[in-house]
Amino acid sequence: MSAHRPRILVVDDEPQIHRFLGPALEANGYEAIRAMTAAEGLAALSQRPPEAMILDLGLPDRDGQDVLTEARTLYSGPILILSARDRETEKIEALDRGADDYVEKPFGIGELLARLRAALRHTIAQSGISSVIRSGELEIDLIGRRVSRDGAAVRLSPREYDLLTKLVEGGGKVVTHRQLLTAVWGPAHVDDVAYLRVFVGHLRQKLEIDPASPHRIVTEPGVGYRFIAE
Repeated sequence: MSAHRPRILVVDDEPQIHRFLGPALEANGYEAIRAMTAAEGLAALSQRPPEAMILDLGLPDRDGQDVLTEARTLYSGPILILSARDRETEKIEALDRGADDYVEKPFGIGELLARLRAALRHTIAQSGISSVIRSGELEIDLIGRRVSRDGAAVRLSPREYDLLTKLVEGGGKVVTHRQLLTAVWGPAHVDDVAYLRVFVGHLRQKLEIDPASPHRIVTEPGVGYRFIAE
C-alpha cells in the first residue's frame, strides 16, 4: 500500500543538523521541511501545519523559548525541542511553554526518532478516535498514513490526505470550512471555499461508492463537512 509521509518541520540554524537530520527523517518515512530562522519556521507553520515540529532554542533572530510560545498560538501538534541548552531550568521552561519533549544536543538519531514516534502516537490518542478507521470496504490507518478500499491502496495527494485526516478527526462532528482551510492550506486561505469544494469532490470520487450521493463525506450546507464512519 502507498503511504503519505508525515511532514516534520525542522527549525534550526545549523546547516550540519539539516544535513544529518533531514536524510534520517526521509529514510524513516517522513518528509523533512527545513527552516533556518524563527521567521521561516513560524511562516511554514502557519502556511501548512506539519504533523510535528522540531525546534532549536538557539536561533539567530529570536530566542527559541519565545518562538515556542508563539508557535503554540498557531499550532496544536507535537513540538520537540532540540537544543544544546542542558540546564534543568531551560527544560522546565520549554515544557511549561507547551513543548512535548526535550532532546539535548548532541543527540542520537535513534532516540530522537523514538521520541518523535511517541509524540505522534500521543497526538492521535488525545484526539479520542481510533488510529484505524473502517467504513465498509474503506480503511484509513492514521498512524501508517494509508488508505485502502477492499485491501487495495487508494492513492491520494498530500493535500487530499490532509483534508481527509481533518475530517476523520472530527469524529462524526461537522468541521467548518474555516477549520479545514486553515488546517490544510493555512490562515491565508480561509475564504477559499470554492477551492475546498474541488478537493472534497476529488475525495468523494476516490472514497464514495456513489460520489453523486455521498454517504461518508457529508455536506452541511453553508457550514462545512462531516465524515461518517459506519
